[in-house]
Amino acid sequence: MMIIITPVSHLTTSIPQDENFLRHIESGWRLNFSNFVQNGIPQILFALLLAFLFQSIISFFIKRLYRHADLQVGNHHRAGQLRTMAAILRATSYGVSGFYVFTQLLSALGVSLGPFIASAGVIGLGISFGAQSIFKDMLTGIFILLENQYSVGDNIRIAGLTGTVEDLSLRITRLRDSDGTVHIIPNSQVTTVSNLSRDFAVGTLNISVDASEDPDRILCILRSLAGSLRKDEAFKDVVIAEPSIPGVGKMDNYEVVYPISVHVMVNQRDAVLRELRRRVLQAFQKEKVMLAATKSTQIIATPPPGYGPANPEPTRNPTTSA
Repeated sequence: MMIIITPVSHLTTSIPQDENFLRHIESGWRLNFSNFVQNGIPQILFALLLAFLFQSIISFFIKRLYRHADLQVGNHHRAGQLRTMAAILRATSYGVSGFYVFTQLLSALGVSLGPFIASAGVIGLGISFGAQSIFKDMLTGIFILLENQYSVGDNIRIAGLTGTVEDLSLRITRLRDSDGTVHIIPNSQVTTVSNLSRDFAVGTLNISVDASEDPDRILCILRSLAGSLRKDEAFKDVVIAEPSIPGVGKMDNYEVVYPISVHVMVNQRDAVLRELRRRVLQAFQKEKVMLAATKSTQIIATPPPGYGPANPEPTRNPTTSA
C-alpha cells in the first residue's frame, strides 16, 4: 500500500507564500496611507484654505453689492440688477472653488488628473463651439449690468432699434418701440448703446418765421412764452432749466429759423414740446406773426380789372384766306 504525501507538502509550502502576499499588500497600504498623511492631507488643507480665502473675498464684494442695492430706494430696477449680479458672482465663485478643491482632492488621493483634464478639455471645447454665442451673450450681459449701461424702463437705441427696455437678463434685452412692436435682442449684438433716458433729456423746437418779421420782436415773444412755460405750475417740476433761445439759427430765402432748447426730466420731452408748440401758435396768432411758407408753396395773383387790352383781337387762323 502506497501513501501519497505530496499534497501535504504543497499545503505547507503555500501558506508562507500567502502570508508574504498579504504582508506585501499590508505594507503597500501602510506606505500609501503614510504618503497620504504626509502629503495628501496638507495638500487638501491648503486647498481648503485657499478656497476659504477666495470665498471670503467674494463675499465681501457680494455684501457691498447687496448694501448698494438696499440704498436704491427710488430705483428698484437698478436694485434688482445689483442683486442679480451678486447672485451670479456667488454662484460662479462656488463653482470655481468647488472645482479647484475637487481636483486637489483627486490629486491627494493619487488619482491621475491627466485623463480627467483631457476629457474635461474635450467636453469644454465641444460645448464652447456649440454654445459660443450663448457665452458671449452672457458675458456681455454681465458687463451691461455691472456698468449700468441701461436698465428696465430706459428709452435706448441699440442694434439699430429704438424703444423702451421692458426686460433685461444676462442673455437678451427685450425692447418695445413706439408702435408697440417687441424686439428680442441678444446681448452679444449690443455694441453701441445710446441711452435717451439718462439724467435728463433735451428737447429742441425750430420755429420757422417769415423773413419780413422783426427778429427782436420774435425773440421777445419766444422768450416770454418760454419763461411762462417754465413758471407754469404743471411744468415747473418737469422743465429743469430755463429754456435757451440763442437767436437766429438759420436763414433760407424767406425763412428764418429760431431754435428753442429745453432741458426736461427723462421721458417728458414730447409732452413739453407739444405744449410749447401750442403756446407758440397762440402767441403768433395774437401778435399777427407770419409763419414761413414752405418751398412748395406757390402764390398765384389774380390780375386786377382793366389789366391788358380792352378788346383783344381774335386770333386768326393762318390758313384762312383774307
